[in-house]
Amino acid sequence: MGYYQVMQIILTFLCGVLLACHNFQQNFAAGVPEHHCWFQNQTGAESLSLGDDRNGDLLKVSIPMDKEGKPERCLRFTEPQWHLLNHNATEELKLETEGCLDGWVYDQNVFLSSIVIEWNLVCERKSLKSLIQTIFMGGQQAGSIVFGMLSDRFGRRTMLLWSSLMATTVGIFAAFAPTFAAYATLIFLNGASLAGITLTCLCLTLEWTPLKTRMMVHTCNSYAFSVGQMVLSGWAYLVREWNWLQFSTSVPFGIILLYSLYVSRTERQLVNRVLQESACWLIIHNKLHVAVKTLQRVARINGKKEQGRTLNPEVVMSYIQEDLAVVKTSPFLTDLVRTPGIRMTTFCIMLEWFACGFSFYGLGLDLQKFGFSIYWIQTIFALVDFPGKLLASISMSYLGRRITLIFLTLLPGTMIIISIFVPQDMSFFWMILSIIGKGGLGGAISCLYLYTQELYPTEIRQMGMSAGLFSIRFGSLLAPIVYIIGNYIPILKPLSFGIVPILSATSAYFLTETRDLSLPETIQEAENRVKKSCFLKRNTSKYGRDRPDLILPDMTQIESTV
Repeated sequence: MGYYQVMQIILTFLCGVLLACHNFQQNFAAGVPEHHCWFQNQTGAESLSLGDDRNGDLLKVSIPMDKEGKPERCLRFTEPQWHLLNHNATEELKLETEGCLDGWVYDQNVFLSSIVIEWNLVCERKSLKSLIQTIFMGGQQAGSIVFGMLSDRFGRRTMLLWSSLMATTVGIFAAFAPTFAAYATLIFLNGASLAGITLTCLCLTLEWTPLKTRMMVHTCNSYAFSVGQMVLSGWAYLVREWNWLQFSTSVPFGIILLYSLYVSRTERQLVNRVLQESACWLIIHNKLHVAVKTLQRVARINGKKEQGRTLNPEVVMSYIQEDLAVVKTSPFLTDLVRTPGIRMTTFCIMLEWFACGFSFYGLGLDLQKFGFSIYWIQTIFALVDFPGKLLASISMSYLGRRITLIFLTLLPGTMIIISIFVPQDMSFFWMILSIIGKGGLGGAISCLYLYTQELYPTEIRQMGMSAGLFSIRFGSLLAPIVYIIGNYIPILKPLSFGIVPILSATSAYFLTETRDLSLPETIQEAENRVKKSCFLKRNTSKYGRDRPDLILPDMTQIESTV
C-alpha cells in the first residue's frame, strides 16, 4: 500500500468520524430536558425543585404531581392550591387544571439548550421532535438515490467534493435557522449531503484499495463510525448548546474539502496529492488517457515515478478491451433488476439492509431504560461495536462474507427473541442480551458495507449501495411505528425486531461469496459470477479469482506502481 492510499484512508476515517457525529447528533441537539409549566408568581426561567423550601412549596401548589411524585410536564392548576402545603393534604380531589398557557420552564442541568427548548417541542408539539429525525432519515434516503446515480454517471471524486461542500454550507445554516420550518428543511438537505459523502467516500477508497489490503482498510473505515460516536459523547458534553454543536460538527467538512483539493507542484505540474478520481470508473467510462494520467500521478505520489511512466493506454486497453465492449456508460436504476443475477442480488441485499436498520434502530430507541446518563449510554453503545466489527472482520477474512452475514443476523435475532422470556425485574441480564444483539447488528452492517460493494460491478456499484442505504433508512423509519403499536401490543416489539433479522439470514444464502475475488467491472461479469456460483453450489473457491485486480494486474511493473 502506497503513500497515496494511506492519505486517502486517513481522509475516509475522518469523514466517517464526522458522519457518525451527525447521524447521532439528534440524541443531544434534540434532547428533552425535565420541564413544567410556567406558572404565576414565578420570577425566574429556571426550573424549580421540590427540595428548595419556598420554591418547592410554590411548585407544589402550582403544578400537579404525577404517579412518581414529579411535576406534571403539561398541566398546571388554574389557581394556586395552598391547602396542599398541609402535610395531611392529598390530591385525591379533582382539582381544576389547564395547559401551559404561558409556556414552559426547562431544567438546563443536562441540556443547556436544544431544539426542544428553542421551539418548545413538548406536550402537544412533542411529535415534532420525532419528525425531525424522520426528516433527516428521509433526506438520507433521497441523497442515497440521487448521489448514487450521479456518482456512477459523473464520477466518485466530483460528487464527493460537491456533497462535502453541501454538507458544510447546509450544516452551518442549520445551526442558525430562525424557525423550525427552516431548520427542518435544512436538516433534510443535510441528510442528503451526508448520504452522498458516505456513498462516494467509501466507494472511492475501495476502488483504490488493492485486494490484499481491502479487509484491513474496510475494518479501519468501519471503526471510524464507532470512534465518531464516542467523540460525539465527549464533544456534546463540552458543547451544551445545540446550535454551536451543529456548527462545530459541520465546519470540519469544509476543512476536509480544502484538504482534498490540496495540490503540490511536482515537475512543474500541479498534482492533487490527496484525492484522485477512481481509475476503475475512468476506464469503464472510456476515459483511458485520463485514467493513465491518474495512475501515473498516484505512482508519482507513491515515489514510483519511473514505473508509472511504463503505463500507457495501449496496455490498459489490451487488459480490459473485452469488458469495455459490454459497458453502459449511462447506467439507470433499472439495471439493478434488469438481469436475473443482479436482480436476485438486489432483492437479497435490500432485505439484509432493511433488517439491520429495523432491528438496530429498534434496540436504540429506548436507551434511557438502562438508567445511565445519556452521555454514558452513547459511549457504551459505541464501545459495543468494536468487538462486533472485529468479529465480523476476522470471520469475513477466514470464513467468507456470506457465512459471516448469516451468523451476525441470526445472533441478534435470537438474543431479542430470548429477551421475551426474561422477566422485567432481571434488568441486568436483559441489558446483556440487548448489548449482544446491538454488537451483532453493528458487525452485520459493517459486513454489508463491504459485501454490497463487492457484489455489484463498477457500472452500477454506487446505485447498488444506494439501494442498500435506502433500505436501511426505510427500516429505521418503520421501527418507531412498531414502538407506537407496541404500547398496545407489548409482545409485538421484541417479536418483530427478532424475527426480521432471522428471516433476512435466509436471503443471505442466495448471495455469491466474494472472498478473495476481484471487484467486478461490468454487469455481464457479475452475471457470469452468479451463474458460476449457482452451478458450483456457491463454492466459489473452486474457481478462485475470476481475473487479476484492475488496479493491481498480474504485471510486475504496474503492481509496484500503485
